[in-house]
Amino acid sequence: MRHVIALDVGGTGMKAALVGADGALLHQARRATGRERGPQAVVDGILDFAAELRAYGAQHLGTPASAAGVAVPGIVDEQQGIAAYAANLGWRDVPLRTLLTERLDGIPVALGHDVRTGGLAEGRIGAGRGADRFLFVALGTGIAGAIGIDGRVESGAHGFAGEIGHVVVRPGGTPCPCGQRGCLERFASASAVSEAWATATGDAQADAADCAKAVESGDPRAVRIWQQAIDTLADGLVTALTLLDPRTLVIGGGLAEAGETLFTPLRDAVDRRVTFQKLPTIVPAALGDTAGCLGAGLLAWDLLNHTDRKEATP
Repeated sequence: MRHVIALDVGGTGMKAALVGADGALLHQARRATGRERGPQAVVDGILDFAAELRAYGAQHLGTPASAAGVAVPGIVDEQQGIAAYAANLGWRDVPLRTLLTERLDGIPVALGHDVRTGGLAEGRIGAGRGADRFLFVALGTGIAGAIGIDGRVESGAHGFAGEIGHVVVRPGGTPCPCGQRGCLERFASASAVSEAWATATGDAQADAADCAKAVESGDPRAVRIWQQAIDTLADGLVTALTLLDPRTLVIGGGLAEAGETLFTPLRDAVDRRVTFQKLPTIVPAALGDTAGCLGAGLLAWDLLNHTDRKEATP
């Protein structure tokens, strides 16, 4: 059975699958990245994991994988196939596509940014399915986005498209590791809400999920923190809507797990801010933590289908 390898590399773990032409997950596996052993160990782990998946396909599906798609965090040069930088994995300028192609006996390999890859899956087969223009925003440790146009995701001239978390929404505000002050993710990410709630409660273990529960129970401290995050997020989103005019806005990541505790006030906050802009449909992401892996599979099939079309052209 013809299939591809899909691999989603996160800060602490890797999710992988063998994906059929119809999108079916034929085999799934997970593994730790081993980042505590250093960046080279992470790269070796990715190569070993991919080789094992290819061997599994050959043994159990009758043929080895025809292509592979890999999603990684940080700064990614998708055109050159280079994992340029990832703070949480410690690597710089890793020629991951070349390394994987060599390890996988020469099959084509696509390399993508984790959030853009997850956004690709949400746009094609998830919450944004059917929308010609969509914006996917992940509210996690930071905030990142994916700009969807006619079934593909725009990476930008230098691979930085969609970095909405570093739009300055509070000039002169909280310093951000990127070097700016007042970036959106310093106020409205899951980690920012966790930090604010932990400070308010004096409980270092308290997180954004705890804050959401406290909002639901009417705790005034939680309501204040939550509303501040929503107001800041709405400011950032309206900037994005003004620039991109998406038909659908898909919100994912850890903060989105609060459901309508997030979405009801967020829709209201965005609605209050728009003037001439057209209000998009604002929906929660549908694919959860499988989005990156599914998107990596789509990248692999796109690469394979493009190769097939080129070979078929006389």
